[in-house]
Amino acid sequence: MKAIISGGGTGGHIFPALAIAAALKRRHPEADILFVGARGRMEMEKVPAAGYPIKGLPIAGLQRQLTLSNIIKNLQLPFKMLHSRVLVRRILRQFSPDIVVGVGGFASQPTLSTAQRMGLPTLLQEQNSYAGLTNKTLARGADRICVAYPDMERFFPADKIVLTGNPVRADIEQLSCTRDEGCAHFQLDPSLPVILSVGGSLGARSINRMVMDNLQLFAQQRVQIIFQTGGAMHDEARQAVERAGLGQWVKVHPFISRMDLAYAAADLVISRAGALAISELCLLGKPALLIPSPNVAEDHQTRNAKALADKGAAIMLTDAECHDLGLPQAFDLLHNPERCAAMSQAILTLAAPHAADRIVDEIDAILVRNHVIDSATETK
Repeated sequence: MKAIISGGGTGGHIFPALAIAAALKRRHPEADILFVGARGRMEMEKVPAAGYPIKGLPIAGLQRQLTLSNIIKNLQLPFKMLHSRVLVRRILRQFSPDIVVGVGGFASQPTLSTAQRMGLPTLLQEQNSYAGLTNKTLARGADRICVAYPDMERFFPADKIVLTGNPVRADIEQLSCTRDEGCAHFQLDPSLPVILSVGGSLGARSINRMVMDNLQLFAQQRVQIIFQTGGAMHDEARQAVERAGLGQWVKVHPFISRMDLAYAAADLVISRAGALAISELCLLGKPALLIPSPNVAEDHQTRNAKALADKGAAIMLTDAECHDLGLPQAFDLLHNPERCAAMSQAILTLAAPHAADRIVDEIDAILVRNHVIDSATETK
């Protein structure tokens, strides 16, 4: 059985895609899986690191700031799209997949739309409560659409929707490492509280600035922090911590590859409210301070965060509020174990486990219908 998985750009697309691939491999060990991503984006590094081959397309997104450089880049977009479609058609003919899965992101659109024109079965995975433009344009030609939130009929044909939840990496969903192991990995004192601050795989300037402008508070409060900055602000953050002599309290990383150990060590998580982050926090039962990004379609991160905050499962602050209020609220929460325990119990009730396996169930249903595998899911 051959499958193509396409999409990426950020961890919110890449890691669900890798979770689907891993679930496919567990069910069909002989499956041949190829990824199609966008050149220069993080999937071109993360996918091979996970052991899968990937083909890159010269596709990019629309640049919204009207600088001369961005205007030139935008004028190149139609040519990049045309070139990408030519490459995709060649990839599809050479690889001859039995199914093509799209997870959103730049590469997903030319890959899935070309596959649909060639009559290949396609499945979409939509992570957010507000559907992305790519998946909305591909929905009519898709065989199945796997979603993480109810009431998605306003975006997609109702008869194609299956509520599966968002796929999460197995090492996080089945967290086996201990808090002591997590603390040892990040050189933390296990007897002291630990905050994990993540602004998404590419970082978040406002969250980074909140931490960097208040470094002395961590020593004063005797609270440690695992601080994922993203690549753009890593050097600035590292130098600020070194100048302040606070390396014992603030552990700076551009990107955390062992998120299982980071979650295991953390007593509280400060995070954006992207779909993947929300899914991971719910599965792990971690108390969270959520700071939704204001720069997303239809403000869907605020909707994600509010759904948790309304149930007492998280604290939500706006991007503008976080600089002054974020760390004081985080410290107050850490010093209130009863409230932490209540939030942990509340967020666990919102978890959707085994989402990747549910998506593979839908993939199998398509493959059975097309006589690629039999009803016992044995590869032919």
